[in-house]
Amino acid sequence: MEAIVEARKRGVRVLIETVAPYLTLDSSYAEKPDFEGAKYVMSPPIRAKEHQDFLWQCLADGMIDTVGTDHAPFDFATQKHMGHPEAGKAVDASFQSTGKAANFTLIPNGIPSVEERVKLLYTHGVAAGRIDLHTFVKVASTRAAEIFGLYPRKGEIAVGSDADLVIWDPAWTGTISAATHSMATDYSAFEGWPVIGRAETVTVRGKVMVRAGEWCGETGWGSFLARKPKPV
Repeated sequence: MEAIVEARKRGVRVLIETVAPYLTLDSSYAEKPDFEGAKYVMSPPIRAKEHQDFLWQCLADGMIDTVGTDHAPFDFATQKHMGHPEAGKAVDASFQSTGKAANFTLIPNGIPSVEERVKLLYTHGVAAGRIDLHTFVKVASTRAAEIFGLYPRKGEIAVGSDADLVIWDPAWTGTISAATHSMATDYSAFEGWPVIGRAETVTVRGKVMVRAGEWCGETGWGSFLARKPKPV
């Protein structure tokens, strides 16, 4: 962030995105014993906890443009397990008993996170008082639409824009778990985390796709939009 801010001062046109893991996880997760840390192997690697406050402040100040996700839905028991010193065997206490080191270069890179991105942003941002609702909407939607040349068709509520709307319930509470998520992966990097708020109703081009937090749409309603980046 510091290098990018200095570049902006020199007139370099640069856009900045962070992702939910860097706002919510810290390096202690990658250091978990018994190969649990493999669940959190990503690049850049997650940093020390003190970096989180700095990133949240950069979001609040408008220095960071968007919060996206590098969604990498690898299974822990099979794919992440490729770097285990006993690869090919079940993931259990064998890691601890052998004393062998894991090979992180063989662990598939990234974590599954797309489903929880906006919930985490609201819970640890808005509900925690780190960012306001305007920033929440901007970094999760509006700014991305601008950067990718889709604004104001997307990222805006206005006459002539697509009626892509989200009715957000700020009072809803829940718990993240692999047992209940929709992603096709056997673990969650945020297992057991409480979250506040969810998309209660979602419309895509005016048609209701989510009602009471559950998918109710029809397959095939989405449409491809060609994008061209534009100066913003």
